[in-house]
Amino acid sequence: MVDKKIIAVVGATGAQGGGLARAILADTGGEFAVRALTRNPDSDAARQLAAQGAEVVEADISDEASATKAFDGAYGAFLMTNTWEHMSPEKEKQDVATMARAAKKAGVSHVVWSTLDDTREHIPLDDDRMPTLQGRYKVPHFDAKAEADRFFIDAGVPTTFLRTTFYWENLLGPMAPRRGEDGRLVLALAMGDSPLSGIAADDIGKTAYGIFRRGGDLVGRTVPIAGEHLTGAQMAEQLGAALGEEVAYAPVPFDVLRAQPFPAAEDLGNMFQFYAQVPQFAAARDLDAVRELNPELQTFQQWLNAHKDALATV
Repeated sequence: MVDKKIIAVVGATGAQGGGLARAILADTGGEFAVRALTRNPDSDAARQLAAQGAEVVEADISDEASATKAFDGAYGAFLMTNTWEHMSPEKEKQDVATMARAAKKAGVSHVVWSTLDDTREHIPLDDDRMPTLQGRYKVPHFDAKAEADRFFIDAGVPTTFLRTTFYWENLLGPMAPRRGEDGRLVLALAMGDSPLSGIAADDIGKTAYGIFRRGGDLVGRTVPIAGEHLTGAQMAEQLGAALGEEVAYAPVPFDVLRAQPFPAAEDLGNMFQFYAQVPQFAAARDLDAVRELNPELQTFQQWLNAHKDALATV
């Protein structure tokens, strides 16, 4: 590890950061080493990373001193936040500002910040196509991350802004195909007939690794990513082929999703409406450009083939 450049990875035991950590560890002849940042170094996931050769460090991204110490000596840092832990855009922005200050103090040479598009650039707050939430957002978990981009710019941190998208792993959980009363599997998504830009969570990390491998070439640049752009009907057809039975697609009205009785329903309803009604989102995600950074970028069918067993048990 002494001879390698250290990448400090926030969320190393989760989906995005885990993908990056595994990509670095798998490249045994590469120039980088993993410093896995976690609040719980005794977790099974953290222990597994340590067994694979990662340096595991306890850190709290909400605490500037803790984050600065964790970044100290690192060449690069992969930074992300998990909205769903607290569902507070304001806390999310505070945590990003803390990480930006810490990265600056530690002298990190290259940050890759996992962010999202500002939906208000396409659907302004006074646009009544969708409700404004919390007084200042259309899609809070998108818009807060987009606002937080400026913390890195203002702090003078060399940063690549990695704009992510919908994880296909959502189809292994609450958004999985369900059986209707007639016994048929149904994929219900609030996308109408529009294509959804999706990606395997692992490919977010692998693409981030490609950015680090490019050196400073992408510092100051925004890199929007996806694995494939597919309509709900196309996704259902491919799900059916993977599961060996027909899967029907049912487009859910945006207002119906927003009215569901769970805390994130309005946020997610607006998110899907943004995906469906703003074609610029998909257009900005050039799959060939993403594949240049991550030659192993998976198609939806490849992802399905790798997750057949998990899909079958949902």
